[in-house]
Amino acid sequence: MKRIFGWLFILAALALLVGPYMVPVKPLEGVVDPRDLADGNSRFATVDGLAVHYQESGQGEPAFLLLHGFGASTFTWREVMDDFGVYGRTVAYDRTAFGLTERPVAWDAPQANPYSVHAQVSQGFGVLDTLGIDHAVLIGNSAGGRTALSLALARPERVRALVLVSPAVGMGGGSTAGWLKPLLHTPQMDRLGPWLVRRIASSGNEVLGRAWHDPTRLTPAVVAGYRKPLGARDWDRALWEFTRAPRDEPGKGGTIESRLPELASLPVLVITGDDDRVVPVAHSRAVADGIPGSRYVELAECGHVPQEECPDAFFSAVSAFLKDAGILATSAPEEAPQER
Repeated sequence: MKRIFGWLFILAALALLVGPYMVPVKPLEGVVDPRDLADGNSRFATVDGLAVHYQESGQGEPAFLLLHGFGASTFTWREVMDDFGVYGRTVAYDRTAFGLTERPVAWDAPQANPYSVHAQVSQGFGVLDTLGIDHAVLIGNSAGGRTALSLALARPERVRALVLVSPAVGMGGGSTAGWLKPLLHTPQMDRLGPWLVRRIASSGNEVLGRAWHDPTRLTPAVVAGYRKPLGARDWDRALWEFTRAPRDEPGKGGTIESRLPELASLPVLVITGDDDRVVPVAHSRAVADGIPGSRYVELAECGHVPQEECPDAFFSAVSAFLKDAGILATSAPEEAPQER
């Protein structure tokens, strides 16, 4: 029996060591430089040495910085960009590994990893600095909500208010388990990772459908908008690097969940759809409960991306919150947002 188990162990070890090299990983076909996918609303700014893609609407104060979730891009804000732009300068940008922002695949040192949480925070403030914005209302959806929290905890003096839209908090979104980290950086996983990411992307429509309360609202145009960045060179490698990047939060240390009470001095709104099947409603409610003085709103018959599926109800709730916080004027601007 010892001999049999010994051979089984050897065979299993060989499979783990050699197996990944047996998987055919063909080069991506039909991919181009992200800039070649840009449209008339696209702009690029150099932030921390990277070409960051962003879109802009409106001008003046207050300024709004919109942060998309995992697998999304500036496209997710298309329904409300101009609504916020009526009230002030509104900027949405593609976080590294997503959209049309540059996707580096090599860097000189671990601390220079452009996909780490430290880098994401630096890039967020870098966008504001490059565009000459001193203070902003941060609005983050899903994983973008988590990034918005990281920004607010790192530099609260630069944040006028925080709007967390179905924030991906309390779902194991922090650091990778200690035992798993070394495996993610082995030569075998370095080869296999991009292939795994491609397999996940192939089922993207199913994942996207779970983000909507009513999937019939997912028109071919919406699906195409989400899949457009898959035409960018190195999207698979970049998404893999993002997946295994360090998730340690900058600043005082500790998890985002444990630091939520530090945001008590900021106006905070947590808003979600009542049928969120990506981030359970209970998680969003727990985030609101963890921030003293925050406001919590559930939108009826809406899913994980209320800014897309229920834009009128979403904007109405957010603008009411910002008016109560004294950030928006209580009188309507000259050009009011249009009903959809």
